[in-house]
Amino acid sequence: MLNVLLREIGEFSVFKVAPEEIRFQIAYQAYEAQQRKDSYGVIIGLAKKYQICRAFVYVLLNRLKENISQIFSPKEQEKKISKKELISRMLLHRMVGKSSIEAISTIMKYDEFRYSSVGSVSQSLSAIGALLPTVQTVPIDEKIEITAVSDEIFIGNQPILITLEPISSFILAIELSDNRKKVTWSEHIAKIESVGKIEIATMVTDEGSGLRSAIGDRGIFWQPDTYHAVAHRLGKWVHILEQRAYKKIAIEYERKRVISSAKTKKIINQRRYKYNKAKKKSLEAIEIYEDFLYLYVCIIKELQPFHSNGEIRNRVIAKENIEVALELMKSLKQEHINSQIASIEKILPELLNYFEESKKAIDKCKSLGIDDETITTLTLAWQWDKALTKAKKEDRRERAKRESLFYLEYAKDILGDSYEKIKIAVFFELNGIIQASSMVENINSILRPYLDSSKNQISQEFLNLFAFYHNHRQYKAGKRKGKTPMEILSGERQDKGWIELLTDFVETVKPDFFV
Repeated sequence: MLNVLLREIGEFSVFKVAPEEIRFQIAYQAYEAQQRKDSYGVIIGLAKKYQICRAFVYVLLNRLKENISQIFSPKEQEKKISKKELISRMLLHRMVGKSSIEAISTIMKYDEFRYSSVGSVSQSLSAIGALLPTVQTVPIDEKIEITAVSDEIFIGNQPILITLEPISSFILAIELSDNRKKVTWSEHIAKIESVGKIEIATMVTDEGSGLRSAIGDRGIFWQPDTYHAVAHRLGKWVHILEQRAYKKIAIEYERKRVISSAKTKKIINQRRYKYNKAKKKSLEAIEIYEDFLYLYVCIIKELQPFHSNGEIRNRVIAKENIEVALELMKSLKQEHINSQIASIEKILPELLNYFEESKKAIDKCKSLGIDDETITTLTLAWQWDKALTKAKKEDRRERAKRESLFYLEYAKDILGDSYEKIKIAVFFELNGIIQASSMVENINSILRPYLDSSKNQISQEFLNLFAFYHNHRQYKAGKRKGKTPMEILSGERQDKGWIELLTDFVETVKPDFFV
Protein backbone atom coordinates (compact mmCIF):
# COMPACT_ATOMS: atom_id res chain seq x y z
CA MET A 1 0.00 0.00 0.00
CA LEU A 2 2.88 2.39 0.79
CA ASN A 3 4.45 1.86 -2.65
CA VAL A 4 1.10 2.58 -4.30
CA LEU A 5 0.80 5.84 -2.32
CA LEU A 6 4.31 6.93 -3.27
CA ARG A 7 3.62 6.25 -6.92
CA GLU A 8 0.41 8.30 -6.71
CA ILE A 9 2.26 11.19 -5.06
CA GLY A 10 4.86 11.04 -7.81
CA GLU A 11 2.24 11.54 -10.55
CA PHE A 12 2.52 15.35 -10.26
CA SER A 13 5.03 15.96 -13.07
CA VAL A 14 5.81 19.49 -11.94
CA PHE A 15 7.01 18.15 -8.60
CA LYS A 16 9.07 15.17 -9.79
CA VAL A 17 12.19 16.38 -8.05
CA ALA A 18 12.61 13.94 -5.13
CA PRO A 19 12.78 10.14 -4.81
CA GLU A 20 9.70 8.33 -3.46
CA GLU A 21 11.23 7.69 -0.01
CA ILE A 22 12.01 11.39 0.43
CA ARG A 23 8.47 12.40 -0.59
CA PHE A 24 7.11 10.07 2.10
CA GLN A 25 9.49 11.52 4.73
CA ILE A 26 8.35 15.04 3.84
CA ALA A 27 4.67 14.05 4.14
CA TYR A 28 5.18 12.16 7.40
CA GLN A 29 7.18 15.00 9.05
CA ALA A 30 4.45 17.45 8.04
CA TYR A 31 1.80 15.07 9.43
CA GLU A 32 3.61 14.74 12.78
CA ALA A 33 3.97 18.52 13.02
CA GLN A 34 0.31 19.02 12.29
CA GLN A 35 -0.59 16.55 15.03
CA ARG A 36 1.50 18.70 17.43
CA LYS A 37 -0.27 21.85 16.05
CA ASP A 38 3.00 23.60 15.05
CA SER A 39 2.99 22.81 11.34
CA TYR A 40 3.40 26.39 10.11
CA GLY A 41 7.08 26.72 10.81
CA VAL A 42 7.77 23.12 9.97
CA ILE A 43 6.07 23.37 6.57
CA ILE A 44 8.25 26.37 5.65
CA GLY A 45 11.31 24.58 6.96
CA LEU A 46 10.60 21.47 4.90
CA ALA A 47 10.05 23.59 1.78
CA LYS A 48 13.44 25.30 2.27
CA LYS A 49 15.27 22.11 3.25
CA TYR A 50 14.17 20.17 0.17
CA GLN A 51 14.01 23.24 -2.10
CA ILE A 52 10.35 22.75 -2.98
CA CYS A 53 7.29 24.97 -2.72
CA ARG A 54 4.93 24.84 0.26
CA ALA A 55 2.03 23.80 -2.03
CA PHE A 56 3.88 20.55 -2.81
CA VAL A 57 4.35 19.85 0.92
CA TYR A 58 0.58 20.25 1.43
CA VAL A 59 -0.15 17.95 -1.54
CA LEU A 60 2.06 15.25 0.00
CA LEU A 61 0.45 15.77 3.41
CA ASN A 62 -3.13 15.47 2.05
CA ARG A 63 -2.32 12.28 0.10
CA LEU A 64 -0.84 10.74 3.25
CA LYS A 65 -3.96 11.61 5.28
CA GLU A 66 -6.23 10.05 2.65
CA ASN A 67 -4.37 6.73 2.77
CA ILE A 68 -2.98 6.57 6.30
CA SER A 69 -5.67 4.17 7.59
CA GLN A 70 -4.93 1.72 4.77
CA ILE A 71 -1.19 1.94 5.39
CA PHE A 72 -1.21 1.37 9.13
CA SER A 73 -4.45 -0.44 10.07
CA PRO A 74 -3.40 -3.95 8.94
CA LYS A 75 -0.28 -3.77 11.07
CA GLU A 76 -2.25 -2.44 14.02
CA GLN A 77 -4.79 -5.21 13.52
CA GLU A 78 -2.07 -7.85 13.57
CA LYS A 79 -0.82 -6.45 16.85
CA LYS A 80 -4.26 -6.49 18.43
CA ILE A 81 -5.19 -10.07 17.43
CA SER A 82 -2.93 -12.65 18.99
CA LYS A 83 -1.94 -15.96 17.47
CA LYS A 84 -4.18 -17.73 19.98
CA GLU A 85 -7.19 -15.67 18.87
CA LEU A 86 -6.41 -16.24 15.21
CA ILE A 87 -6.18 -20.01 15.67
CA SER A 88 -9.41 -19.91 17.69
CA ARG A 89 -11.04 -18.32 14.65
CA MET A 90 -9.69 -21.13 12.46
CA LEU A 91 -11.16 -23.68 14.87
CA LEU A 92 -14.57 -21.98 14.82
CA HIS A 93 -14.64 -21.89 11.02
CA ARG A 94 -13.52 -25.53 10.78
CA MET A 95 -15.65 -27.15 13.47
CA VAL A 96 -18.75 -24.94 13.81
CA GLY A 97 -18.82 -23.62 10.24
CA LYS A 98 -17.68 -26.97 8.75
CA SER A 99 -15.56 -24.94 6.32
CA SER A 100 -12.81 -26.46 4.21
CA ILE A 101 -9.17 -25.42 4.71
CA GLU A 102 -9.33 -23.43 1.46
CA ALA A 103 -12.47 -21.59 2.59
CA ILE A 104 -10.94 -20.72 5.97
CA SER A 105 -7.86 -19.36 4.21
CA THR A 106 -10.00 -17.22 1.91
CA ILE A 107 -12.02 -15.77 4.81
CA MET A 108 -8.91 -14.96 6.84
CA LYS A 109 -7.17 -13.38 3.85
CA TYR A 110 -10.22 -11.18 3.30
CA ASP A 111 -9.82 -9.91 6.87
CA GLU A 112 -6.05 -9.48 6.24
CA PHE A 113 -5.14 -11.78 9.15
CA ARG A 114 -1.80 -13.43 9.66
CA TYR A 115 -1.42 -17.20 9.24
CA SER A 116 -4.07 -17.06 6.51
CA SER A 117 -2.40 -19.14 3.81
CA VAL A 118 -3.76 -22.62 3.10
CA GLY A 119 -0.52 -24.12 4.40
CA SER A 120 -0.61 -22.12 7.65
CA VAL A 121 -4.25 -23.00 8.36
CA SER A 122 -3.68 -26.69 7.61
CA GLN A 123 -0.49 -26.88 9.69
CA SER A 124 -2.04 -25.06 12.67
CA LEU A 125 -5.10 -27.33 12.82
CA SER A 126 -3.04 -30.48 12.27
CA ALA A 127 -0.62 -29.46 15.00
CA ILE A 128 -3.49 -29.10 17.50
CA GLY A 129 -4.95 -32.44 16.43
CA ALA A 130 -1.54 -34.09 16.92
CA LEU A 131 -1.46 -32.89 20.54
CA LEU A 132 -4.88 -34.38 21.29
CA PRO A 133 -5.25 -38.04 22.29
CA THR A 134 -6.97 -40.59 20.06
CA VAL A 135 -8.59 -42.16 23.12
CA GLN A 136 -10.58 -39.68 25.18
CA THR A 137 -10.31 -39.48 28.97
CA VAL A 138 -13.19 -38.85 31.36
CA PRO A 139 -12.49 -36.90 34.60
CA ILE A 140 -14.21 -39.23 37.08
CA ASP A 141 -13.12 -40.33 40.55
CA GLU A 142 -14.29 -43.95 40.51
CA LYS A 143 -14.16 -46.59 37.81
CA ILE A 144 -17.46 -47.07 35.98
CA GLU A 145 -18.88 -49.90 33.89
CA ILE A 146 -20.57 -48.90 30.66
CA THR A 147 -22.31 -50.33 27.64
CA ALA A 148 -20.48 -49.22 24.52
CA VAL A 149 -21.46 -49.27 20.85
CA SER A 150 -18.95 -49.78 18.07
CA ASP A 151 -19.00 -49.76 14.30
CA GLU A 152 -17.09 -48.62 11.25
CA ILE A 153 -17.56 -45.45 9.24
CA PHE A 154 -16.05 -45.55 5.76
CA ILE A 155 -14.10 -43.01 3.74
CA GLY A 156 -14.18 -44.73 0.40
CA ASN A 157 -12.77 -48.17 1.23
CA GLN A 158 -10.88 -47.04 4.34
CA PRO A 159 -12.58 -47.68 7.68
CA ILE A 160 -12.76 -45.35 10.68
CA LEU A 161 -13.20 -47.40 13.86
CA ILE A 162 -15.44 -45.69 16.39
CA THR A 163 -16.58 -46.62 19.89
CA LEU A 164 -18.84 -44.45 22.01
CA GLU A 165 -21.07 -44.44 25.06
CA PRO A 166 -24.59 -44.26 23.57
CA ILE A 167 -26.54 -42.50 26.33
CA SER A 168 -24.28 -39.45 26.34
CA SER A 169 -22.99 -39.96 22.75
CA PHE A 170 -19.47 -39.47 24.19
CA ILE A 171 -16.83 -40.63 21.70
CA LEU A 172 -14.42 -42.91 23.57
CA ALA A 173 -12.12 -43.48 20.59
CA ILE A 174 -12.16 -42.78 16.86
CA GLU A 175 -9.35 -44.16 14.72
CA LEU A 176 -8.41 -44.14 11.06
CA SER A 177 -7.49 -47.73 10.22
CA ASP A 178 -6.27 -49.91 7.37
CA ASN A 179 -8.52 -52.84 8.20
CA ARG A 180 -11.28 -54.24 10.44
CA LYS A 181 -9.51 -57.38 11.57
CA LYS A 182 -9.86 -58.97 14.99
CA VAL A 183 -6.43 -57.81 16.20
CA THR A 184 -7.12 -54.21 15.13
CA TRP A 185 -10.43 -54.09 16.99
CA SER A 186 -8.88 -55.79 20.03
CA GLU A 187 -6.15 -53.13 20.22
CA HIS A 188 -8.79 -50.40 19.80
CA ILE A 189 -10.82 -51.71 22.76
CA ALA A 190 -7.68 -52.28 24.87
CA LYS A 191 -6.65 -48.64 24.42
CA ILE A 192 -10.02 -47.44 25.71
CA GLU A 193 -9.87 -49.59 28.83
CA SER A 194 -6.23 -48.67 29.52
CA VAL A 195 -6.97 -44.94 29.62
CA GLY A 196 -9.02 -43.40 32.43
CA LYS A 197 -11.52 -45.33 34.52
CA ILE A 198 -13.80 -46.85 31.90
CA GLU A 199 -14.60 -50.57 31.89
CA ILE A 200 -16.68 -51.89 29.02
CA ALA A 201 -19.12 -54.49 30.36
CA THR A 202 -21.26 -54.86 27.22
CA MET A 203 -20.79 -53.96 23.58
CA VAL A 204 -23.64 -53.52 21.12
CA THR A 205 -22.47 -54.08 17.55
CA ASP A 206 -23.41 -55.59 14.22
CA GLU A 207 -22.20 -59.06 13.30
CA GLY A 208 -18.86 -58.09 11.78
CA SER A 209 -16.55 -61.07 12.33
CA GLY A 210 -13.46 -59.09 13.34
CA LEU A 211 -15.24 -56.94 15.91
CA ARG A 212 -17.30 -59.80 17.30
CA SER A 213 -14.22 -62.03 17.73
CA ALA A 214 -12.34 -59.23 19.50
CA ILE A 215 -15.25 -58.75 21.92
CA GLY A 216 -15.38 -62.47 22.69
CA ASP A 217 -11.63 -62.73 23.32
CA ARG A 218 -11.73 -59.83 25.76
CA GLY A 219 -14.57 -61.42 27.75
CA ILE A 220 -17.01 -58.61 27.03
CA PHE A 221 -20.74 -59.38 26.94
CA TRP A 222 -22.01 -59.07 23.34
CA GLN A 223 -25.40 -57.67 22.38
CA PRO A 224 -26.27 -57.97 18.66
CA ASP A 225 -27.65 -54.82 17.09
CA THR A 226 -31.37 -55.61 16.76
CA TYR A 227 -31.78 -53.15 13.88
CA HIS A 228 -29.05 -54.73 11.77
CA ALA A 229 -30.13 -58.22 12.85
CA VAL A 230 -33.84 -57.93 12.05
CA ALA A 231 -35.18 -54.61 10.74
CA HIS A 232 -32.32 -54.08 8.29
CA ARG A 233 -32.65 -57.63 6.95
CA LEU A 234 -36.41 -58.03 6.82
CA GLY A 235 -37.81 -54.49 6.87
CA LYS A 236 -36.92 -53.76 3.24
CA TRP A 237 -38.91 -56.82 2.13
CA VAL A 238 -42.15 -55.22 3.34
CA HIS A 239 -41.72 -52.58 0.63
CA ILE A 240 -40.43 -55.04 -1.99
CA LEU A 241 -43.35 -57.45 -1.54
CA GLU A 242 -45.85 -54.60 -1.51
CA GLN A 243 -44.54 -53.24 -4.81
CA ARG A 244 -44.50 -56.74 -6.25
CA ALA A 245 -48.19 -57.14 -5.33
CA TYR A 246 -49.11 -53.81 -6.92
CA LYS A 247 -47.30 -54.79 -10.11
CA LYS A 248 -49.23 -58.09 -10.29
CA ILE A 249 -52.51 -56.23 -9.69
CA ALA A 250 -51.69 -53.82 -12.53
CA ILE A 251 -51.09 -56.75 -14.88
CA GLU A 252 -54.38 -58.33 -13.80
CA TYR A 253 -56.29 -55.11 -14.52
CA GLU A 254 -54.64 -54.80 -17.93
CA ARG A 255 -55.53 -58.40 -18.80
CA LYS A 256 -59.14 -57.70 -17.87
CA ARG A 257 -59.27 -54.47 -19.88
CA VAL A 258 -58.19 -56.02 -23.18
CA ILE A 259 -60.88 -58.72 -23.05
CA SER A 260 -63.55 -56.28 -24.22
CA SER A 261 -61.60 -55.37 -27.35
CA ALA A 262 -61.37 -58.96 -28.60
CA LYS A 263 -63.32 -59.64 -31.83
CA THR A 264 -63.49 -63.42 -31.97
CA LYS A 265 -64.49 -66.06 -29.45
CA LYS A 266 -61.06 -67.67 -29.69
CA ILE A 267 -59.28 -64.43 -28.82
CA ILE A 268 -61.77 -63.75 -26.01
CA ASN A 269 -61.08 -67.19 -24.49
CA GLN A 270 -57.31 -66.70 -24.79
CA ARG A 271 -57.50 -63.35 -23.06
CA ARG A 272 -59.80 -64.65 -20.35
CA TYR A 273 -57.30 -67.43 -19.68
CA LYS A 274 -54.47 -64.92 -19.34
CA TYR A 275 -56.65 -62.73 -17.11
CA ASN A 276 -57.50 -65.62 -14.75
CA LYS A 277 -53.84 -66.58 -14.59
CA ALA A 278 -52.85 -62.98 -13.79
CA LYS A 279 -55.61 -62.75 -11.19
CA LYS A 280 -54.31 -65.87 -9.46
CA LYS A 281 -50.78 -64.47 -9.38
CA SER A 282 -51.93 -61.13 -7.99
CA LEU A 283 -53.91 -62.86 -5.23
CA GLU A 284 -50.84 -64.93 -4.36
CA ALA A 285 -48.64 -61.80 -4.26
CA ILE A 286 -51.16 -59.98 -2.03
CA GLU A 287 -51.37 -62.94 0.31
CA ILE A 288 -47.57 -63.25 0.58
CA TYR A 289 -47.25 -59.53 1.28
CA GLU A 290 -49.99 -59.46 3.93
CA ASP A 291 -48.73 -62.62 5.66
CA PHE A 292 -45.15 -61.37 5.66
CA LEU A 293 -46.16 -57.94 6.98
CA TYR A 294 -48.18 -59.49 9.81
CA LEU A 295 -45.31 -61.80 10.83
CA TYR A 296 -42.75 -59.00 10.57
CA VAL A 297 -44.82 -56.74 12.86
CA CYS A 298 -45.15 -59.64 15.32
CA ILE A 299 -41.36 -60.05 15.44
CA ILE A 300 -40.80 -56.32 15.93
CA LYS A 301 -43.28 -56.30 18.82
CA GLU A 302 -41.48 -59.23 20.47
CA LEU A 303 -38.26 -57.21 20.36
CA GLN A 304 -39.82 -54.57 22.61
CA PRO A 305 -38.60 -55.10 26.21
CA PHE A 306 -42.04 -54.18 27.59
CA HIS A 307 -45.60 -55.16 26.65
CA SER A 308 -48.18 -52.54 25.67
CA ASN A 309 -49.46 -52.59 29.27
CA GLY A 310 -46.02 -51.76 30.65
CA GLU A 311 -45.19 -55.22 31.96
CA ILE A 312 -41.71 -56.55 31.31
CA ARG A 313 -41.63 -59.07 28.47
CA ASN A 314 -40.57 -62.67 29.20
CA ARG A 315 -37.39 -63.45 27.27
CA VAL A 316 -38.12 -67.18 26.80
CA ILE A 317 -41.63 -66.59 25.46
CA ALA A 318 -40.44 -63.75 23.22
CA LYS A 319 -37.75 -65.99 21.72
CA GLU A 320 -40.27 -68.79 21.08
CA ASN A 321 -42.70 -66.38 19.40
CA ILE A 322 -39.96 -65.04 17.14
CA GLU A 323 -38.93 -68.59 16.19
CA VAL A 324 -42.53 -69.45 15.25
CA ALA A 325 -42.85 -66.26 13.17
CA LEU A 326 -39.60 -67.02 11.33
CA GLU A 327 -40.76 -70.57 10.57
CA LEU A 328 -44.01 -69.25 9.15
CA MET A 329 -42.08 -66.74 7.06
CA LYS A 330 -40.04 -69.57 5.60
CA SER A 331 -43.27 -71.29 4.56
CA LEU A 332 -43.89 -68.38 2.17
CA LYS A 333 -41.10 -69.92 0.08
CA GLN A 334 -39.26 -66.71 -0.75
CA GLU A 335 -35.66 -67.77 -1.33
CA HIS A 336 -34.01 -64.40 -0.73
CA ILE A 337 -35.99 -63.85 2.47
CA ASN A 338 -35.17 -67.35 3.73
CA SER A 339 -31.43 -66.66 3.45
CA GLN A 340 -31.90 -63.60 5.70
CA ILE A 341 -33.96 -65.66 8.16
CA ALA A 342 -31.13 -68.19 8.43
CA SER A 343 -28.76 -65.38 9.50
CA ILE A 344 -31.23 -64.18 12.15
CA GLU A 345 -31.63 -67.70 13.52
CA LYS A 346 -27.87 -68.00 14.06
CA ILE A 347 -27.75 -65.05 16.46
CA LEU A 348 -31.19 -65.48 18.02
CA PRO A 349 -29.75 -66.93 21.28
CA GLU A 350 -27.87 -63.63 21.90
CA LEU A 351 -30.36 -61.31 20.22
CA LEU A 352 -32.48 -60.78 23.33
CA ASN A 353 -29.62 -60.31 25.80
CA TYR A 354 -30.87 -56.79 26.54
CA PHE A 355 -33.92 -58.28 28.25
CA GLU A 356 -31.62 -58.91 31.20
CA GLU A 357 -30.83 -55.18 31.26
CA SER A 358 -34.57 -54.50 31.30
CA LYS A 359 -34.95 -56.59 34.46
CA LYS A 360 -32.00 -54.82 36.09
CA ALA A 361 -33.48 -51.40 35.22
CA ILE A 362 -36.86 -52.23 36.77
CA ASP A 363 -35.23 -53.75 39.89
CA LYS A 364 -33.11 -50.62 40.29
CA CYS A 365 -36.21 -48.41 40.08
CA LYS A 366 -37.89 -50.50 42.77
CA SER A 367 -34.78 -50.26 44.98
CA LEU A 368 -35.14 -46.46 44.81
CA GLY A 369 -38.52 -46.79 46.50
CA ILE A 370 -40.60 -46.10 43.40
CA ASP A 371 -43.96 -47.90 43.44
CA ASP A 372 -45.06 -50.32 40.69
CA GLU A 373 -47.81 -48.09 39.27
CA THR A 374 -45.40 -45.21 38.78
CA ILE A 375 -42.76 -47.46 37.20
CA THR A 376 -45.33 -48.95 34.81
CA THR A 377 -46.69 -45.53 33.82
CA LEU A 378 -43.26 -44.02 33.20
CA THR A 379 -42.13 -47.17 31.39
CA LEU A 380 -45.00 -46.76 28.94
CA ALA A 381 -44.14 -43.07 28.47
CA TRP A 382 -40.50 -44.02 27.84
CA GLN A 383 -41.43 -46.76 25.36
CA TRP A 384 -43.71 -44.44 23.37
CA ASP A 385 -41.03 -41.76 23.44
CA LYS A 386 -38.61 -44.27 21.87
CA ALA A 387 -41.27 -45.11 19.28
CA LEU A 388 -41.58 -41.40 18.47
CA THR A 389 -37.85 -41.20 17.76
CA LYS A 390 -37.95 -44.23 15.46
CA ALA A 391 -41.21 -43.46 13.63
CA LYS A 392 -40.84 -42.20 10.06
CA LYS A 393 -44.47 -41.95 9.00
CA GLU A 394 -46.41 -38.93 10.24
CA ASP A 395 -49.40 -40.88 11.54
CA ARG A 396 -47.16 -43.12 13.65
CA ARG A 397 -45.28 -40.11 14.98
CA GLU A 398 -48.51 -38.40 15.97
CA ARG A 399 -49.78 -41.49 17.78
CA ALA A 400 -46.47 -42.03 19.60
CA LYS A 401 -46.39 -38.39 20.66
CA ARG A 402 -49.99 -38.52 21.87
CA GLU A 403 -49.47 -41.72 23.86
CA SER A 404 -46.23 -40.50 25.42
CA LEU A 405 -47.84 -37.25 26.58
CA PHE A 406 -50.83 -39.15 27.98
CA TYR A 407 -48.68 -41.33 30.25
CA LEU A 408 -46.48 -38.41 31.29
CA GLU A 409 -49.55 -36.41 32.31
CA TYR A 410 -50.87 -39.40 34.23
CA ALA A 411 -47.53 -39.73 36.02
CA LYS A 412 -47.74 -36.04 36.99
CA ASP A 413 -51.12 -36.62 38.60
CA ILE A 414 -49.74 -39.57 40.57
CA LEU A 415 -46.47 -37.97 41.70
CA GLY A 416 -47.27 -34.28 42.11
CA ASP A 417 -44.21 -32.23 43.12
CA SER A 418 -41.87 -35.24 43.00
CA TYR A 419 -42.72 -35.95 39.33
CA GLU A 420 -39.64 -34.43 37.68
CA LYS A 421 -37.18 -36.05 40.06
CA ILE A 422 -38.69 -39.53 39.80
CA LYS A 423 -39.16 -39.28 36.03
CA ILE A 424 -35.45 -38.47 35.59
CA ALA A 425 -34.48 -41.42 37.81
CA VAL A 426 -36.69 -43.92 35.95
CA PHE A 427 -35.72 -42.68 32.47
CA PHE A 428 -32.04 -42.82 33.47
CA GLU A 429 -32.34 -46.52 34.30
CA LEU A 430 -34.43 -47.35 31.24
CA ASN A 431 -32.03 -45.52 28.92
CA GLY A 432 -29.44 -48.11 29.91
CA ILE A 433 -31.33 -50.68 27.80
CA ILE A 434 -29.33 -50.51 24.57
CA GLN A 435 -30.65 -52.53 21.62
CA ALA A 436 -28.82 -51.00 18.68
CA SER A 437 -25.64 -49.21 17.64
CA SER A 438 -27.62 -46.51 15.84
CA MET A 439 -25.80 -43.77 17.78
CA VAL A 440 -22.78 -44.47 15.57
CA GLU A 441 -24.94 -43.56 12.57
CA ASN A 442 -25.82 -40.28 14.30
CA ILE A 443 -22.11 -39.52 14.72
CA ASN A 444 -21.61 -40.48 11.08
CA SER A 445 -24.21 -37.89 10.05
CA ILE A 446 -22.37 -35.24 12.11
CA LEU A 447 -18.97 -36.21 10.70
CA ARG A 448 -20.05 -36.58 7.08
CA PRO A 449 -20.13 -32.81 6.18
CA TYR A 450 -16.47 -32.54 7.26
CA LEU A 451 -15.60 -35.52 5.06
CA ASP A 452 -17.44 -33.92 2.15
CA SER A 453 -15.78 -30.50 2.56
CA SER A 454 -12.37 -32.21 2.74
CA LYS A 455 -13.07 -34.43 -0.28
CA ASN A 456 -12.60 -37.45 2.02
CA GLN A 457 -8.99 -36.44 2.79
CA ILE A 458 -9.23 -36.93 6.56
CA SER A 459 -6.28 -37.45 8.91
CA GLN A 460 -6.08 -38.93 12.40
CA GLU A 461 -5.24 -35.44 13.66
CA PHE A 462 -8.59 -34.15 12.41
CA LEU A 463 -10.45 -37.10 13.97
CA ASN A 464 -8.81 -36.28 17.33
CA LEU A 465 -9.99 -32.68 16.94
CA PHE A 466 -13.49 -33.79 15.92
CA ALA A 467 -13.81 -36.08 18.97
CA PHE A 468 -12.75 -33.28 21.35
CA TYR A 469 -15.15 -30.82 19.73
CA HIS A 470 -18.07 -33.25 19.81
CA ASN A 471 -17.48 -34.35 23.40
CA HIS A 472 -17.29 -30.79 24.75
CA ARG A 473 -19.84 -28.88 22.68
CA GLN A 474 -23.41 -28.31 23.83
CA TYR A 475 -26.36 -29.92 22.10
CA LYS A 476 -28.74 -27.25 20.80
CA ALA A 477 -31.85 -29.44 20.59
CA GLY A 478 -33.27 -32.83 21.57
CA LYS A 479 -33.24 -34.63 24.90
CA ARG A 480 -29.56 -33.67 25.45
CA LYS A 481 -30.24 -29.94 24.84
CA GLY A 482 -28.02 -27.61 26.84
CA LYS A 483 -25.57 -30.34 27.87
CA THR A 484 -22.34 -31.70 26.46
CA PRO A 485 -21.56 -35.42 26.06
CA MET A 486 -18.80 -34.98 28.67
CA GLU A 487 -21.26 -33.54 31.20
CA ILE A 488 -23.75 -36.37 30.67
CA LEU A 489 -21.15 -39.13 31.01
CA SER A 490 -19.12 -37.66 33.89
CA GLY A 491 -21.98 -36.03 35.77
CA GLU A 492 -19.81 -32.95 36.23
CA ARG A 493 -20.77 -29.47 35.04
CA GLN A 494 -18.64 -28.04 32.23
CA ASP A 495 -18.05 -24.36 32.99
CA LYS A 496 -15.96 -23.49 29.91
CA GLY A 497 -16.73 -23.67 26.21
CA TRP A 498 -15.03 -26.20 23.97
CA ILE A 499 -12.59 -23.70 22.42
CA GLU A 500 -11.40 -22.43 25.78
CA LEU A 501 -10.99 -26.00 27.04
CA LEU A 502 -9.10 -26.92 23.88
CA THR A 503 -6.70 -23.95 24.00
CA ASP A 504 -6.14 -24.55 27.72
CA PHE A 505 -5.24 -28.16 26.96
CA VAL A 506 -2.86 -27.14 24.18
CA GLU A 507 -1.09 -24.60 26.41
CA THR A 508 -0.73 -27.25 29.13
CA VAL A 509 0.82 -29.77 26.75
CA LYS A 510 2.88 -27.23 24.79
CA PRO A 511 3.16 -23.86 26.58
CA ASP A 512 4.82 -22.06 23.66
CA PHE A 513 2.27 -23.16 21.04
CA PHE A 514 0.52 -19.79 20.77
CA VAL A 515 3.66 -17.68 21.17
